[in-house]
Amino acid sequence: MRKLEKISFEQFKKDISDDKELYDSIILPTRSTKKSAAYDIRSAVDEIIHPGEAKVIKTGLKVAMNDDEVFYLFIRSSMGYKYNVTLMNAVGVIDADFYNNETNEGHFSVKLVNHGTEDYVINFGDRIAQGVFMKYLTVDDEEEITNVRKGGLGSTNKEGK
Repeated sequence: MRKLEKISFEQFKKDISDDKELYDSIILPTRSTKKSAAYDIRSAVDEIIHPGEAKVIKTGLKVAMNDDEVFYLFIRSSMGYKYNVTLMNAVGVIDADFYNNETNEGHFSVKLVNHGTEDYVINFGDRIAQGVFMKYLTVDDEEEITNVRKGGLGSTNKEGK
């Protein structure tokens, strides 16, 4: 099942704040138009990114998808074009097994970098990225992979995965 949902309030308290009203105000991602491919991802925090600075922006969200799918995160076109703000890693890749992992429930964040000359101000609820679900293929002669994700970001290159 493909869906975007809020992390639990317990995880929200660990990652962001114990403010229940703030948690309840998180807006789940939607597509802006009937033919939009991407879901608008919003910030769950207020933040200022100074010129030359990069910051991790919490979303309060996790994403579930089918085993043969991936959720790609891209910068919103207007942010890059108008303000010189980009994703630090150009494209975010969220695998299906990131959902409900042991470390952080699958809470994904967006790391933004300001290449501009002015502060970039982000308010709670501002659209900061866009996410697209896509199916992917694997090679036909691949050996069986038995590794299972145990943690969050960066956990697939650690022993025991």
